[in-house]
Amino acid sequence: MLNVTATQLDTWLAALMFPLGRLLGLFSSAPVFANRGVSVRVRLAIGLGVAIAVLPVMPPMPQVAPGSGLGLAIFAQQIFIGIAIGFMMRIVFAAVDMAGSLIGMQMGLSFAIFFDPDAGGQTAVLSDFLNLLATLLFLAINGHLLMIELLVRSFEWLPVGLEPVSALGWAYIARAGVTVFAAGLVLSMPVIAVLLVANIALGVLTRAAPQLNLFAVGFPVTLTAGFIGVLLIMSNFGPVLQGLFERGFDSIGLLLDALAPLPAASAE
Repeated sequence: MLNVTATQLDTWLAALMFPLGRLLGLFSSAPVFANRGVSVRVRLAIGLGVAIAVLPVMPPMPQVAPGSGLGLAIFAQQIFIGIAIGFMMRIVFAAVDMAGSLIGMQMGLSFAIFFDPDAGGQTAVLSDFLNLLATLLFLAINGHLLMIELLVRSFEWLPVGLEPVSALGWAYIARAGVTVFAAGLVLSMPVIAVLLVANIALGVLTRAAPQLNLFAVGFPVTLTAGFIGVLLIMSNFGPVLQGLFERGFDSIGLLLDALAPLPAASAE
């Protein structure tokens, strides 16, 4: 007859529950996984399947009852760590969205918006187009598999422990928000430069021919110049975006180092 003690049951549940919390946190914030087109049940099923698959390679978990107050606190901390890992890659996609918004505003497409159920609000059409390209490239380089691999390795870099994570990690996430504006401006700068030249040419043309209706001519010119600029950057959009993805993966490692609990001060 098979006898299972309460201690053994708590050990088995902890070995599955704590990695599952970090996985579910990742699936709730990481690109592709957090798409609203994927139902919560599917995310939960995928997270449970991945947690069971990686269970043999997990390091030992703390000997804490999962149903206790401390066990629930550790589980909540693992969820926040998974959300932080996915958020670091989400920043790259936010930069792509910002680049599309900047380009669309300069082209005169600021009114071309629609309700995006994934973002939960109104999104510029050009932003959605660039975001779709970024998602396809992310899947082409197996970024979704790399995210899961990084999460599995995160248990070696930042093991599940009783100590709370360092506040330096959350400060690092706040500083990483600068990437949204910097990378978004870099991605949109070539098209903005083309539109600047077009606007300067229109200004000179208006001064040379005052009778020319600027509103009737300017909008088609800037719109055409903007689409030409977007077409020209498509050849270099992939390599630049791949570099941003690599920076995003590197920032995950730096985040885990920053989240590591600070060593206790040695007694003098």
